[in-house]
Amino acid sequence: MATFAINSLLNYKTEKYIDTKNKAVGVLHRLFQLSVIGYIIGWVFIVKQGYQEIDDAIQSSVITKVKGTAVTNTSESGLFVWGPEEYVIPPQGEDVLFVVTSFLETPNQKMGYCAESYKVANARCSVNKDCKKGKMVESGHGVMSGKCIRNNENSNGTCEIFGWCPTEKDIKPQKPLLKNAENFTIYVKNFIQFPKFSFSKSNILETTDQSYLKKCRYDKKQYPYCPIFRLGDITRRAGCNFQDMATLGGAIGIVIQWDCDLDKGTSHCNPEYQFTRLDATVSNKSIAAGFNFRHARYFKNAAGESSRSLYKVYGIRFHILVHGKAGKFAIVPLVVNIGSGLAVMGAGTFFCDIVLLYLTTGRKSYKDKKFEVLNQEKEKKGENIQETCSNGLSEGSLICRNCATKDMKNKVEKDNQNSVTCQLLSVRRSCPNLISQV
Repeated sequence: MATFAINSLLNYKTEKYIDTKNKAVGVLHRLFQLSVIGYIIGWVFIVKQGYQEIDDAIQSSVITKVKGTAVTNTSESGLFVWGPEEYVIPPQGEDVLFVVTSFLETPNQKMGYCAESYKVANARCSVNKDCKKGKMVESGHGVMSGKCIRNNENSNGTCEIFGWCPTEKDIKPQKPLLKNAENFTIYVKNFIQFPKFSFSKSNILETTDQSYLKKCRYDKKQYPYCPIFRLGDITRRAGCNFQDMATLGGAIGIVIQWDCDLDKGTSHCNPEYQFTRLDATVSNKSIAAGFNFRHARYFKNAAGESSRSLYKVYGIRFHILVHGKAGKFAIVPLVVNIGSGLAVMGAGTFFCDIVLLYLTTGRKSYKDKKFEVLNQEKEKKGENIQETCSNGLSEGSLICRNCATKDMKNKVEKDNQNSVTCQLLSVRRSCPNLISQV
């Protein structure tokens, strides 16, 4: 067993080509080859540009600028004009910015004593002992003073606290206060670089028209490369209604996609813009709906007393997301993809061999012709017998065309016929000039 395994391991196997004349398998083989060639040319080289080296490690910088004004008139702050300095947070312009669309103001807060908000559950009380003096109110606005403040003796109240008073009202906006916010514009300036190819570019269209940026607004058909976007158009392209979204706030993604074929030149490397809503809110009735946060404006009067106005602001948070890749011709990916295609074609030959040897009607004869074991010792014996046939006949030998004579025939007739037959079978392939057996 071990000897057989060693011999099998050390034996060398080489291919043997046979013309089978089987048209069905031949058609199958050609169809497979054509499919592979079509895949390599059509998909790998034309669609996927497999002859290019790819750099997807894009380096990006984003600068944003928002323009527009809005006017509000509330009982707390009166008539107020909002500019980018008030409604854009942070004001310096980054790849993430927040635009205020609505707000709740608690003006003139001062340090002092007042009742905690009733919405703070652990600050509710019925008697003074429910309010431990000096205890911080969890999720509240100050420190308990030890008093329980009630409207009347038959109702529950809230603990008195020391903090910024009065506390914030628990009110949700029903509509956006900055109604004109949908007409605000965002100017997005994007600089990108592909370090592998030392290639850099910006999303600003190269033009000699100095007034281009003043008059253009992004439109997929008319101004596809204009980097100035109207807020109402952004939310609409993201599949949202601006007024509904501006009431409680939300998050929008502005995706800048760079797909650059550097073989065609830099003029073909331009950005494409996509817009999507990022917060997974089904409706404004959801407990997780919207986006808001608080900030304050502080004041100090002539007497040195401090006060503040607390703002709970609602708005839309914009995320500028930059993706991209660049491709350029290189010999290595070209050779690799061609080699891969040739390997797949080899698999087609193997598949057709399986069909021929196991699924066709003449599979037995194909197997006999396909696989042959060559034994060197038997081949040497065959060569000796063939040499005998070529040089002359001896007793018990076969009659060959090159050496048969009448006298030799007569001599062979007297020999054992069984012996002659046995020799005939053993050298049938070794003596191509064989005529007959006598």
